[in-house]
Parts: sequence; C-alpha cells; structure tokens
Amino acid sequence: MPDSLPAWFSLSELTFLPDMSTLAGYTLAAFILAITPGPDMALFLARTVAGGKQAGFAAMLGASTGMMGHALLAGFGLSALLAASTTAFTIVKGVGAFYLVFLAFQAIRHGSGLTADPSQAVSQSFFRTWLTGLGINLTNPKVVMFFVTFLPQFVDPADPHAADKIVFLGMFFLVVGVPVSVFIIMTAERFSAFLRSSPTLMRRFDYSFAAIMSAFALKLLFTQGR
Repeated sequence: MPDSLPAWFSLSELTFLPDMSTLAGYTLAAFILAITPGPDMALFLARTVAGGKQAGFAAMLGASTGMMGHALLAGFGLSALLAASTTAFTIVKGVGAFYLVFLAFQAIRHGSGLTADPSQAVSQSFFRTWLTGLGINLTNPKVVMFFVTFLPQFVDPADPHAADKIVFLGMFFLVVGVPVSVFIIMTAERFSAFLRSSPTLMRRFDYSFAAIMSAFALKLLFTQGR
C-alpha cells in the first residue's frame, strides 16, 4: 500500500504537533472555554446588535488578534512571568478592570447602540471596534489564566519543543473558538431586530451589558496572580 504522503514529508518533523490524545483533550477544554460567557462574548453580541455583522466581525478579529498575542507570549514564557510577578499582574488587572468599567459607563450613559431609530445608533469605525476587541481580549482574566495555568498542562516542560507546542495550541484555540464566535454574531443579527421592536428591552440590554462588564471588572480585580 503506497504512502499517502510524499516521501520527503514526515510527521516526526512537525515538532510543534502534540500527540492525538493530547490534542483531543485540549480541543474539548478549548471548546468549553469558548462557550463560557465572558467579556469577549458580551462584546460580540453588543457590537453586532449596534452595528450589524461587520461590527461583530471587527470585534471578533480584534479578540482573535489578542489571542494570537497571548499564544506568542505564552510560547516565549512571558505569560508565566506575568503571573509570577505581583507588580506586573496588578498593573494588568488595574488597566483591564478600568477598561471594562469604562465600557459599562459608556453603555449606561450613551447606550450600547440599541436605539429604536438605527440612524441614532452610536457608530464606530472598523478599526476602533477591532481595537476594542483587542483590548477586551488582552485583559480578559479567563484567557490570561488559561494560557498561564491551563494550557501548559498539555505540554511536557522537559520537551525541547515545548514553546513551539504552546504556540501551536494557542493558535489552535482560534480553530475552536472562531466558529463559536461566528455563531454568536450570526444569531445576534436576528436578536437585534427583536430588540429594536421594544425600546424597553433595548434599554434593559444596555444595563445588562453594563452589569456584565462591571462583574468581569470585579472578577479581574480579585483574580489571583499565583
């Protein structure tokens, strides 16, 4: 039976690939993390409801960029250093919490873009929405702690290619998480039409969004770095 791969190709040369059982366990863990409500998910929903699919995908791309950054930092050991340094972790917690509270304040004061008249909705450029998604993801405690304490469990620290495998697993999280995000964005588009039929529901959504962001700000402040 001939080989299905070229003679020059060998899986053993792909040193960044974990074994299949490890990859299967990681995939399940990543899926559970992806479907767990968090700041990223709340942002995708709010931005899609406010500005449509384009805004939702802009926020998703920003969050995905942040995820790539986490993967690279973890691969080079910087995420572990961040968790070990009380000062560094405190700074990240403070900045992240302030940012989330700011978004909550904006939702209450100006609304999250859910107005009865779409022409009155607060609009943001693609870049600003992307930047918001990036900021939310980079300071998301769920993602930070995932890369610092959970992801390394799928890699043997004695493995000479451990850093490569951490980067691969970090990037692979996007393969699992992006379809979940796309589903949220596509569903939010329909949810938007429903909310616009009731100003009362729209305002409740604004307050709910603010409450979610405030709750995650508190969670971020009380997240332990060790």
